[in-house]
Amino acid sequence: MVSYLPGGRVSRPASRHDRTSIHQVSRTDMPSQRSRREIEKEMKEDLGLVPSFFDRIPDKYLDREWTLFKDFELGETLIPQKYKQLMGVALHSETKCTYCTLYHTEAAKLFGATDEEIQEAVHYAKSSLGWSAYLNGMRIDFDEFERELEQIAKHVEKTSQEPAHV
Repeated sequence: MVSYLPGGRVSRPASRHDRTSIHQVSRTDMPSQRSRREIEKEMKEDLGLVPSFFDRIPDKYLDREWTLFKDFELGETLIPQKYKQLMGVALHSETKCTYCTLYHTEAAKLFGATDEEIQEAVHYAKSSLGWSAYLNGMRIDFDEFERELEQIAKHVEKTSQEPAHV
C-alpha cells in the first residue's frame, strides 16, 4: 500500500507485513455531501433523464462518479470534446465494448464530428493496431526504432514549412 503525502512525497511500508499498520483515510470512504435526489435532479436538468447505469452506483459514490462523468465526459478539458470522443470511438472499437463504442460515437456527433471523421478515427485505430502487431511480432529493436523516429522528426522539421510532431 502506498500513501501519498503533501508535496507529492510517497510513504511506503517498511515491508509487506507492515501494511496493516498504516492508517489511511480514503476519500472514497467519506460520505457524499449531496443526496441522491439532488444529484439525480442535476442529471435530469443536464441530460433530460437519469441514465440507468447511474442507478446501481452506491449512494456514497454517486456524487463523485457523476461529477467525474460530467466534468470529464461532457465538460471542457484540455482536449476538445469532439477529439476526445473520437479517441473514445477509436479506443473502444479495439476494446470491442459495444456500450462505449455507441456512447462515444453518439457523443462525438453531439460535439460536431461527422460520419467521415468517425470512420477515419476507427480506420486509424485499425491501422495503428496493425502496426503495433507487426512491430511487436517482428520484435523490432525499440532503441533503433526510437533513434529512427528522432531522425525522421528532424528531417521533416527541416524540410517542411511547419514543424512536425512525431
